[in-house]
Amino acid sequence: MPSVLDPQHLISTFGLIGILAVVFAESGLLIGFFLPGDSLLFTTGLLVAGGTYLHQPLWLMCLLVSAAAVLGDQTGYLFGRRFGPALFRRPDSRLFKKENLARARDFFQRYGARSIVLARFVPVVRTFTPIVAGASHMPYGRFVTYNVIGGTLWACGVTTLGYFLGQVAFVRANIELILIGVVVVSVLPVAVELLRARHRTRRDPAGQN
Repeated sequence: MPSVLDPQHLISTFGLIGILAVVFAESGLLIGFFLPGDSLLFTTGLLVAGGTYLHQPLWLMCLLVSAAAVLGDQTGYLFGRRFGPALFRRPDSRLFKKENLARARDFFQRYGARSIVLARFVPVVRTFTPIVAGASHMPYGRFVTYNVIGGTLWACGVTTLGYFLGQVAFVRANIELILIGVVVVSVLPVAVELLRARHRTRRDPAGQN
C-alpha cells in the first residue's frame, strides 16, 4: 500500500508523533478520512508489545492516543458548528465528497448522540460525524461526554487488542496478514452500508417508503 497508508511505515518513520497526528486528523479533519485509523492503532499495540520502534508503556500509549482522538473530534465539532451549512453546498473535490458527509449525517440522524460513540468504529463515518454533530448544534456538553467515552473506548480497545495479540507467536509471525484482516474488518461496515443503500435505491428509485 502507499507509504502514507502503511501503519508500520508511518510508525517507523514518525514514531509516536506520527501516530498522534494521524489519529487526530482521522478523527475530525476533512482531509483525514482516508488515513489508517484502526489498523494504525492495532499496529501500535503490536509494536509496543514487541518493543519495536515504540518503547512507551501500554497505559501511556493508550492515554496519549485517547487524548489525540478526543481532541480530533472536538476540532471536527467546532469546525462543523462554524462552517457546517456551507459544507453541504461545497462542490466535490479530490479530497472532499459530499456523499461522505451525507452518510455521516444519516448515521447521526439514525443514532442521535450515540452516533458519537458508534461512529468511532466505522471508518470514514468516524471522520465526518463530529462535523455533522457540530453543524446540527448538538449541545456541547453532551457532545464532550460522548466524545470522551467513544474516543477512549476506541483508542484503548483497539490498541490493547493489538498489544495482547502481539504476544501470540502466530500473530508475530504473520503480522502483514493480520493487518490485512484488520483493514478488511474496518472497511466491512462501510461496504455493507453501501450495498444496503444501493439495494434501497433500486427497490425505491423514487425515494418513497
